[in-house]
Amino acid sequence: MALPEILSELADLVLAVDRPHPVRVAIDGPSAAGKTTLADELAAVLGDRTEREVIRVGLDYFKKDPALRTAYPIESPESYYYDSWDLEAMRAQLLLPLGPGSDRRYATGLRSLNAQAALAPATETAAADAILVADGCFLQRPELVGHWDLRIYVHVPFDVVLERGTARDQAWMDSAAAAAERYRTRYIPGERLYVDQVDPAALADLVVDNTDFGNPVLRQRS
Repeated sequence: MALPEILSELADLVLAVDRPHPVRVAIDGPSAAGKTTLADELAAVLGDRTEREVIRVGLDYFKKDPALRTAYPIESPESYYYDSWDLEAMRAQLLLPLGPGSDRRYATGLRSLNAQAALAPATETAAADAILVADGCFLQRPELVGHWDLRIYVHVPFDVVLERGTARDQAWMDSAAAAAERYRTRYIPGERLYVDQVDPAALADLVVDNTDFGNPVLRQRS
C-alpha cells in the first residue's frame, strides 16, 4: 500500500498533465513490484479528487495466445520479453484510440489474465478528458513509449522480485521452489533484458522506489 502523501502527490502530477485527449498514464516495473496495487490506489485517489472519468486497465489482458508465441522457446527469457504481449493490439485498441486525433473508442483487453481464453470485451468510448491508468511490464519499450502522457516506473531490486514473486506465485505453481525457478530462469532474465536495453527508470517521468512495500519513496522527477 502506497503512503497517502505519495498517492496525493502522484494524483496532483497526473491531474496537472494537460492534453487535448485522454491522459494516458503508465505504471511500469518488474514482476511483483507492486504495480497493480499502486495503479489501483492511484485510480481510487483520482476518482475521489476529480469528476473526470478514470479508466483502469491491466495490460496483462493484452498478452498473446501462448500457441502463437513461436519466435523463441516458450520458457525462455526472450519469449517472455519479446513475444508475450501483443504490442500492436495494445496500441491499436487502447493507446492510439485515446491519443491525438482519435475517436476515443477503446478496448480493455484481448485475453484472460492467464492468456488461455479469448475475451470479447465491448468497445467503450472515453470522455475527452478521461484519465487512463494502466499497469504492466515493459511499458516503455520503443513500440509503446511514445504513446504515454505520463510514465511512472516502480523500482524494486531483482532479489526483491525473486522473494515477492516466489511468495505470490507458489499458490498457482507446484511449489515455492518451482516458482523461484521460474523467476530465476525466465522472468528475471527477461526483465534484465528490458532494463539493459531501455533503462526504464531513467526514461520514466517519475520513479517510485517500492523496495520497502510499506514505505515507498518517490525519488525522481523529470
